[in-house]
Amino acid sequence: MKKFYIIIFFLWYGFQNAQVPLQTLRGYVLDETTREPLIGAVVLLQNQDSTRGTVTDEQGNFRFDQIAVGRYHLKVSYLGYETKELRNIEVSSARQTVVEIVLSQNSILLKGVTIRTAKDEQTYLSVRSFHVEQTERYAGSLGDVARMAGNFAGVSVHNDTRNDIIIRGNSPVGLIWRLDGIEIRNPNHFAALGTTGGPVGMLNNNTLSNSAFYSGAFPARFGNGLSGVFDLKMRKGNDQKTELMGQVGFNGFELGAEGPIPLLKRSSYLINARYSTLAVMHKLGFGTGTGSAVPFYEDLTYKIFLPVGEKSGISLIGLYGDSHIDMQPDTVGSGYMLTNQRTAFQSALYVSAIQYHTLLFKQTFAQLGISHQSFFDKTILDDLDSTQNLKPFYRSRNNGMKYSLQMSFKTRFAGSVQLEYGVAAHRNTFSIVDSVFLQTQQLFKKIHNADISFYSGAAFMQIIAQLTSKLTLEPGAFMFYQNLNNETSFEPRLRLQYKLTPLHDLYLGYGLHTQMLPPQIYFVLSSDSGLTNYHTTNTNLKLTRAHHLVLGYSYLLKENLNLTVEAYYQWLYRIPVSHKIPQFSFTNIGEFFSIPAVDSLVSKGNGRNMGIELTIERSLCKGFYVLGTVSLFDSKSTGYDGKWRNTAFNNRFIFNLLGGYEWRIKEKNFLTVDVKATYAGGKPYLPIDLAESINEGSVMYDFDRAYEDRFPDYFRLDIRVGFKRNGRHTTQQWAIDLQNITNHRAIIGQTFDAKSNAIQNVYQFAFYPMMLYRIYL
Repeated sequence: MKKFYIIIFFLWYGFQNAQVPLQTLRGYVLDETTREPLIGAVVLLQNQDSTRGTVTDEQGNFRFDQIAVGRYHLKVSYLGYETKELRNIEVSSARQTVVEIVLSQNSILLKGVTIRTAKDEQTYLSVRSFHVEQTERYAGSLGDVARMAGNFAGVSVHNDTRNDIIIRGNSPVGLIWRLDGIEIRNPNHFAALGTTGGPVGMLNNNTLSNSAFYSGAFPARFGNGLSGVFDLKMRKGNDQKTELMGQVGFNGFELGAEGPIPLLKRSSYLINARYSTLAVMHKLGFGTGTGSAVPFYEDLTYKIFLPVGEKSGISLIGLYGDSHIDMQPDTVGSGYMLTNQRTAFQSALYVSAIQYHTLLFKQTFAQLGISHQSFFDKTILDDLDSTQNLKPFYRSRNNGMKYSLQMSFKTRFAGSVQLEYGVAAHRNTFSIVDSVFLQTQQLFKKIHNADISFYSGAAFMQIIAQLTSKLTLEPGAFMFYQNLNNETSFEPRLRLQYKLTPLHDLYLGYGLHTQMLPPQIYFVLSSDSGLTNYHTTNTNLKLTRAHHLVLGYSYLLKENLNLTVEAYYQWLYRIPVSHKIPQFSFTNIGEFFSIPAVDSLVSKGNGRNMGIELTIERSLCKGFYVLGTVSLFDSKSTGYDGKWRNTAFNNRFIFNLLGGYEWRIKEKNFLTVDVKATYAGGKPYLPIDLAESINEGSVMYDFDRAYEDRFPDYFRLDIRVGFKRNGRHTTQQWAIDLQNITNHRAIIGQTFDAKSNAIQNVYQFAFYPMMLYRIYL
């Protein structure tokens, strides 16, 4: 009898594994402007074996049940709208695949049919839409949207240990982060005040939907930034089925859940929580490979959707993150810009928002949002003296809050004209306190000591007009006001697309962009030699400004192969510079971990970025994709002395080559191999004055040779191998990401070792393997 049960078990197990798991692909089709459901839209589901079709119901929903796991194409058409095609939609066994499809109305095209294909997923005038899946598919991205964007033309990640984004030679401080329309200061762990990057991203890619990245001349709805925009969208949770997820990898131990809210039809929730992987390993007694510097961090992301009638809804959005690390003097190695120093750092960010959207009139969609942000960081720096005792060096404690009220509208007029407009009001408060210890006087010198409160407001208007079947024009303007020093800006924007042929497009873009400086810059303290009288000297600094001009060309070589070329010119002005350090320019801010405190600044500097970029991409088709980018550029700025110098980000060239292949194994399992190679010019640097550093006992820089010399060129090769197994009710994923597989020793910077009186190189990360395991239930 026992043998009989064993035989039955193995027969059952073999049957379970022999079956190809089946799942549901569903979604909804909406009007792009009004967000109204499109009833009766034709939806075709295709793969290499078959084609199935359906039409949307009275709520715009469509559904395909009992389909095998794998990748599919969706083609959606509706009379009077552009036909749209979505490629490479992945269906797995444990989770329903839910997609939102928005169609654009265009009466000009009623005589024919226009199909949006994979070309739309590539560059359109310095904007790149991307799938969240690419944050893992691209080797070396580690599930981080910022590191993933480093693969795009004109973009680089300045430091392997951080995800600061350098766009076309601009400072990373010029980047705008937005999540569901909410501007967020810095959604990264271990983030210093005023910066836009960090070692670990706080935004969870498992909660994001397809989003967009802008690298210049961005539209009028974005403002208060000089370089680019991350316009990220959170997805809604599944409103029909409860689904669970567990994961462990670079970004932490993670648990997630989503599903419908009981008794509330069409409602849903989505929540994910993470905790530092290295912190868990440390608490369990395992070595982490980072010495005493164990990064502790945790974050929580959620989105709750509540329908209000048939045409309205409320979304509750939240993001929480907390991080801290204590790096003792033994923490010397790749990526840490310190020697014989103890650094304790802590930061936190809390974001909450409520958004209400509705179809206000027949052709107007409206959205109202209220949000709150609070943020905090604390730093303790101690130096190790000649007797191996720690002595105080630097202390800081910063915190602040931001309250925002935002309203935006989309209105469609007769023909092919759409108007988008909105207003926003913000109340900002900051408390900024820090000081440096002077050994000669044995007391702390204040750097900042300010409690700040100010208001800012913005308004925008943008028209999207398809004048002919070939010409689309997008004029607009952004307006900004802040009462910290009562400045107003008016920023015209223009984007133009002209279709030479169905395969060839020309693009032109112009924008005037301004940005308010990080708050601590305005309140740097100057003092007399006795440190008895302090006063501020930067409060009258102007908004920094930049003219962006972009010319682009796109050629669809074949159905899945696209070529894009862009040339750009940027003129920056009103850049803060200093008569005390004539070589200093704010264009170099972001080179180090935090924002330097320089007093007596004036808004008289200039900057210039120019370059050409080429992107060739074969989108994922038949399991294979390739992305190649070439970026040639020049980035320079002037200091107070008016002399043109390299910026800290003028690497001159960046070459990226990515590719991958996906094998299907036994109809339900998938093996992927992805490779990424990067070769970039050496980073200009600020050299250390060794003699002066020895005399002072701490690092001193030779500003007379600022950014004249470069570190050796940068090279990195990453490989990612992944395996996905689709069971009857679970999907499991395993992956190993081999970072810097050639162990190339790229220099990231230099530091002065007071103990040996020598300059030491600090290197990027050496070869480092990262593991990932994920399970969906």
